[in-house]
Amino acid sequence: MFDIVLKNCTIVNENHIFESDIGIKGQRIEKIASSITDEAKETLDLAGKIVMPGVIDDQVHFREPGLTHKGEIATESRAALAGGITSYFEMPNVNPTTTTNELLDKKFEVAKYKSRANYSFYLGASNSNIEEIKKVDTNKACGLKVFMGASTGDMLVDNEDTLEDIFQYSPVNIVTHCENTPRILELEKEFSAKYGDNVEPKHHPYIRDEESCYLSSSLAVGLAKKYGSNLHVLHLTTEKEMSLFDAGAIDDKKITAEVCVHHLFFSEKDYETKGNFIKCNPSIKKETDRQALINAVNNDLIDIIATDHAPHTLEEKEQHYLKAPAGLPLVQHMLPALLDFYKKDIFSLEMIVRKTSHNIAKRFKIKDRGYIREGYYADFAIVDMNKVFSVTRENTLYKCGWSPFEGYNLPASIYATILNGSLVYKEGEFLDDSLGIQLEFDR
Repeated sequence: MFDIVLKNCTIVNENHIFESDIGIKGQRIEKIASSITDEAKETLDLAGKIVMPGVIDDQVHFREPGLTHKGEIATESRAALAGGITSYFEMPNVNPTTTTNELLDKKFEVAKYKSRANYSFYLGASNSNIEEIKKVDTNKACGLKVFMGASTGDMLVDNEDTLEDIFQYSPVNIVTHCENTPRILELEKEFSAKYGDNVEPKHHPYIRDEESCYLSSSLAVGLAKKYGSNLHVLHLTTEKEMSLFDAGAIDDKKITAEVCVHHLFFSEKDYETKGNFIKCNPSIKKETDRQALINAVNNDLIDIIATDHAPHTLEEKEQHYLKAPAGLPLVQHMLPALLDFYKKDIFSLEMIVRKTSHNIAKRFKIKDRGYIREGYYADFAIVDMNKVFSVTRENTLYKCGWSPFEGYNLPASIYATILNGSLVYKEGEFLDDSLGIQLEFDR
């Protein structure tokens, strides 16, 4: 007997779209077949719905510990499930920063009792923790986060010798935030001298400009080539940076690239209406950059799409531009926003699945996830392509209570989410309080 049988599915998986049933037993996919007639404890007819592997988001900030007035592992992972995200990698710029293996272990322990989705965590690099990096458990940490631009606390890595050591000795994938801090600080001075208190959000892409990104990302790529490192460059934002990466399938790449959904969706014209609510680092830039990123996704220069989910309170965001923090909450809305690109014939469904599930599983060697395969964990995002999702403050689930997509009518909705074989979310309601589990790696 199956625990759940999903009938009449339209499955998007491994570059194919096909009709099938899916039988689930326990936490895993037991059977994929054109017709499953075996008895099941529960049957879900998904005629007219799209079934995808659950999204794996390789870049989120859930703000715990130390910043829980903005978000928590429990609240943000719950919002992620409502967005079809079943697994996530969480960042180390919390308080205290996750720059020791002891603090990394503590985050895993908290998540065991609080995370609604499957999880892993990055160890964070600093100018002084190379020995911690060398001894990180490669089957536990998803990777090593290096802030090569301004960050929280002690996490800006700007010592050249330290960077050389990190790229030479890191036993796990290096993921980088690439911006050149000296250039940004100089531009901040220039804009403050010119505009005084009238510096505005619309100036953000010119303070954190194209060159500040390129100087840093080119340094990271150069170091990775020098040492043969596994490098994944996060949230790219500029046309110029695309010259640093090679097109092609992710399988044989040691240097990979990522874009976030907000950099695909918004451009500098949106600062007029959104202001600080689209202030993020790296900045949202010109329309020509946005188009270049879209082309790079379609041409396989960019391998992965993520969120960089980074909530701040309304009160924080409503401050003057110079005081307002950078970052946007996105996990609930990424997949519906990407489906807007599908509806406009910009992205294919197969490509969306590849760059939000398959490629993350490949790049980080996640065990038994990221695909719809017999024997794999039953993690699914089930999409209603015919139901518009009108984003309002009232239906936004982040602890911070707002979304940059407020006022948009996204053309598709998350109908249901299945996590480790359990139907946890359906038609706007949470049905199951199951917790996620720690991701495993084949390394």
